[in-house]
Amino acid sequence: KMGLFFGTTTGKTEEAAEKIKEEFGGDEVVTIHDISEASPEDFDGYQNVIIGCPTWDIGELQSDWSGFYSEELDNVKFTGKKVAYFGTGDQIGYADNFQDAMGILEEKITGLGGTTIGSWSTEGYDHEDSKAVKDGKFVGFAL
Repeated sequence: KMGLFFGTTTGKTEEAAEKIKEEFGGDEVVTIHDISEASPEDFDGYQNVIIGCPTWDIGELQSDWSGFYSEELDNVKFTGKKVAYFGTGDQIGYADNFQDAMGILEEKITGLGGTTIGSWSTEGYDHEDSKAVKDGKFVGFAL
């Protein structure tokens, strides 16, 4: 079973989380957690984790993730966990920090022992810069 943890302000990242859950086979395979209601212990039962976060304002974490990042993330035991990422963002209005939140979370979680799995081609995107690009690819699925 996988745990999918998301934050959202407009509902778009939650909508994406629900679609990802269904693509994996529904509730029997993926349990969704709203990060605004999650605790570090909620991550304990999963070896495979999916992180979903929109980039907000000018390259910032969405508010629910921002609070969890500063207050709780260091207490999550990521060692031995495989972590996949997806992000929502605006490549036209915010071309110089498109998907930055996904990159911020990936860097921190990797530093806490998580192993990033998956990447996504930057081909076809029209952005100038992103903290989510490593070795020429997004660290996760860029929506």
